[in-house]
Amino acid sequence: MRALPMSVTSRIQHEGLRQRLMTAEAAAELIPSGANVGMSGFTGAGYPKAVPQALAARIGRLHAEGRGFRIGLWTGASTAPELDGALAQVDGVGLRMPFQSDPVGRARINAGEMEYTDIHLGQVAQYVWFGYFGKLDVAVVEVAGILPDGRLIPSTSVGNNKTWLDQADKIILEVNRRVPAAMEGMHDVYYGTALPPHRKPIPITAPDQRIGEAYLHCDLSKVVAVVETDQPDRNSAFAEPDAVSQAIAGHLLEFLQHEVARGRLSPELLPLQSGVGNTANAVLAGLNKGPFERLTAFTEVLQDGMLDMLASGKLASASATALSLSPAAQARFERDLDFYRQRIVLRPQEISNHPELIRRLGVIAMNAMIECDIYGNVNSTHVMGSSIMNGIGGSGDFARNAYLSIFMTPSVAKGGAISCIVPMVSHVDNTEHDVQVIVTEQGLADLRGLSPKARAALVIERCAHPDYRPLLRDYFERARRGAPGQHTPHLLGEAFAWHQRYLQQGRMLP
Repeated sequence: MRALPMSVTSRIQHEGLRQRLMTAEAAAELIPSGANVGMSGFTGAGYPKAVPQALAARIGRLHAEGRGFRIGLWTGASTAPELDGALAQVDGVGLRMPFQSDPVGRARINAGEMEYTDIHLGQVAQYVWFGYFGKLDVAVVEVAGILPDGRLIPSTSVGNNKTWLDQADKIILEVNRRVPAAMEGMHDVYYGTALPPHRKPIPITAPDQRIGEAYLHCDLSKVVAVVETDQPDRNSAFAEPDAVSQAIAGHLLEFLQHEVARGRLSPELLPLQSGVGNTANAVLAGLNKGPFERLTAFTEVLQDGMLDMLASGKLASASATALSLSPAAQARFERDLDFYRQRIVLRPQEISNHPELIRRLGVIAMNAMIECDIYGNVNSTHVMGSSIMNGIGGSGDFARNAYLSIFMTPSVAKGGAISCIVPMVSHVDNTEHDVQVIVTEQGLADLRGLSPKARAALVIERCAHPDYRPLLRDYFERARRGAPGQHTPHLLGEAFAWHQRYLQQGRMLP
């Protein structure tokens, strides 16, 4: 492995690509209206910073002149205000996929002003290769540096960058000197995938196994612009674990210890996958203080909790596609990069989220949800049935293929006005067939091997908030008496009454 020196010009060591240096404004002029643009970025890491803002400024000027300009925006996952927010603010995105979390973009989507295709993150690259979404016109990808032979040093996320570079007609590279040079060597980019019927098994049998190389490749003749930047990723601090998230973590840790005692898990557990957020970090903090040793992770995002576990030795290694660190954790990461580089592998998301690997490794999947119904169907994307929150992300990739599929949520939201355990979810992302364990601060329901009616009884008693438990019992008992079918009894005239009541009265309680 070779470390780049820190001077500005040395980040671009290929002489030909140095000749294509230009401003972000000049690069943005190379993106035509109507283009499908694949931009790097995953959970606020490794996204281009300068070109999207320059493009947004250009679109704003054109709109002021009465000229329309929109692009199709494809990424790895969520990005940041400098990308999603800037382009949404000027109404510059016609179609967004596969995941977003920007409040401006969300408002436009829910107002019907921006189209949004919500996709399992592990499927995006293959769908683009299959040609399902049409031609990718331009790739805008952040990298940490360019070697003399043209190889690209990936940034703080890998995401779909390999596919964008392979598939795009034109490539714009942002070389960000703020990315620590010592990250070189942390990545593992696999070039062994193929289209059906020529696919072969992906040769990973352990989370820390490397099967690719540390660099990205591209056809250098497609690179139309190189832009230098010096900007950090968007890093958001996580809230300290509150009583609710700590209770959820406690129930989950007790369950895992029970599984070890029953002989269904070893004391080292199995590779962990954790979604992003405060509850997930609370669970990881609990694991860091718990009895389990020499754990591993095969996940899509590495956040503060896993960094702490690596530092303590509780976590031996972690495979992901992106970082998602608070400012304090980012500082620790950069300070101790030599330590973390030996324990972290960053991969393309088509590998980090690959169902074959998730099932082979036996991943324990822990993800958040918006609501769950009494039979175990999970809604992780929509509020009140029709308003998108963020997207399904990678939860479906992991849930259907995991050794253990766990979903977590507080039992109530909006100060108790909303129950997160409902008779029927208003939108289904992960069906009851893919959900094994439900956890709230009230308790944990292990749904494995249970019939629908047994699942319902357990979810109501273990997971629902006491304020809503009598209403759920009443609904379930009346459904058992009056539903036309008794396999999964529902009263169709009432199944969404709670959501309707909230929309009309501001609360689900009658």
